[in-house]
Amino acid sequence: MLLVLASPVLAGACALFVGAYGIAPTKVFDLLFHGRGVPEAAIVWDIRLPRILLAAIVGAALAGSGATLQAVFRNPLVDPFLLGISAGAALGCALGIGFLPQIPLPLLAFVFGAVAVVLSWGVAGQTHGDTRLTLVLAGVVISALFTALVSLIKVVLDPQRLQSIVFWLMGSFSLADWHHVAVALGGAVVGLGPVMFLRWRLNLLTLGDREAESLGVDVRRLRLVLVAGTTLAAATAVSVCGIVGWVGLMVPHLIRLGFGPDNRRLFPLSLAGGATFLVVADTMARSIASWEVPVGVVTALMGAPFFMLLMRRRAGWAP
Repeated sequence: MLLVLASPVLAGACALFVGAYGIAPTKVFDLLFHGRGVPEAAIVWDIRLPRILLAAIVGAALAGSGATLQAVFRNPLVDPFLLGISAGAALGCALGIGFLPQIPLPLLAFVFGAVAVVLSWGVAGQTHGDTRLTLVLAGVVISALFTALVSLIKVVLDPQRLQSIVFWLMGSFSLADWHHVAVALGGAVVGLGPVMFLRWRLNLLTLGDREAESLGVDVRRLRLVLVAGTTLAAATAVSVCGIVGWVGLMVPHLIRLGFGPDNRRLFPLSLAGGATFLVVADTMARSIASWEVPVGVVTALMGAPFFMLLMRRRAGWAP
């Protein structure tokens, strides 16, 4: 358990030594502590370090959101983009890149991610039966609608802006800077901070709505707080790096297999595991070829076989 919690620091330290411009490890350490003002220090301080930190924050946000939603919906096969958060945030960012460059992308991503959640919740509220199931189906429908709108925007844009949107939709940390780090960290802390303090209540939600209510939990209010927090964290993550899939599905499930379903442990371990996973994936993305591979492609190549294996095993929910 301690190794998992410490793994982001270890992975980040190793990633500092990897890059297109070769710098000896001893030189990297020297630049970190005594190298400000040296030309090579800009590579470490302004390119590698913010990129590693951004990857860690985004990975933690996506994995923490995934662990939360899997508890809320009592289904280990859902991820942070269940309610259309990813598609909504993508639509907001596409509008920003294409037509509204004066509006900050994180703001547009959060607004449209929230709109997607509200629409999904509204559609589910008009139906009868299992609320969790209808909410999942509503999220699929809203995601399809927003994805179609993103495609429509891509059709009408000029080639230069179209290329920016296409590259952004594949997910990348190539434009990472300290501003992006601050934005992602703010969204993760504000969105997932309450979940950290309420994570013991996630165990009650896994028992079912009636059982949780009998123990004094306001299920609707708690679910609203948790979904709103994950929306903020995931939408902010999408706004700073594009769409990076599978992290919220893979990491919480692997942590659950290794350490059990108790959300008091599962949630913080998922944060650490997500940070490590995405730092490693981004390091691979910028080092496996002479050109940079979008990190979303790397996570998809890892996630698709994992999901097929998961479906083959027909993993069930263990409360």
